[in-house]
Amino acid sequence: MDEWYVHPSSYVDDKVTIGKGTKIWHFCHIQSGATIGESCSLGQNVNVSNNVTIGNGCKIQNNVSLYEGVTLENHVFCGPSCVFTNDLTPRAKYPKGRAGYLKTLVKEGASIGANATIVCGITIGRWALIGSGAVVTKDVPDHALMVGVPAKQKGWVCECGSILDRNLHCGNCGRQYENQGEGLVEKL
Repeated sequence: MDEWYVHPSSYVDDKVTIGKGTKIWHFCHIQSGATIGESCSLGQNVNVSNNVTIGNGCKIQNNVSLYEGVTLENHVFCGPSCVFTNDLTPRAKYPKGRAGYLKTLVKEGASIGANATIVCGITIGRWALIGSGAVVTKDVPDHALMVGVPAKQKGWVCECGSILDRNLHCGNCGRQYENQGEGLVEKL
């Protein structure tokens, strides 16, 4: 058995790194310079552009394009057809190229719902949850629950994915958090 799996209908360019246990399904394109960590799953029709970095244990659902400038840390979930941008003011006649792309960082454990749009140049915090269809236009704190157009914070979520109560306690797994100003930190 190979260390990773790529469906025969997919294309993997030269100078790509794919980690052990990763599965790349139908009709994907992995472009030169991309790095994909271990134990990832890329669904049907995923495009990973040049020089994109994907951490370990990420799940990228069908029809997601990760454009140059996007970095996903470990255990990030990208729901079906979520969208990333890399240019705030694109023009077909005046392309900026990679020097003009803004960077987007999605930190460890964050989840992005189906059909959400992530506008470039922002950071999505650790274990944040972006609701389906949301349009994220600014940085998201750790553990924030973001919904709507434009996305607004509607609460806090636990590492396990459950919505926290007003005391920042998880009724599902029992974790307790405290607000550190730029997001939540688990009380140990």
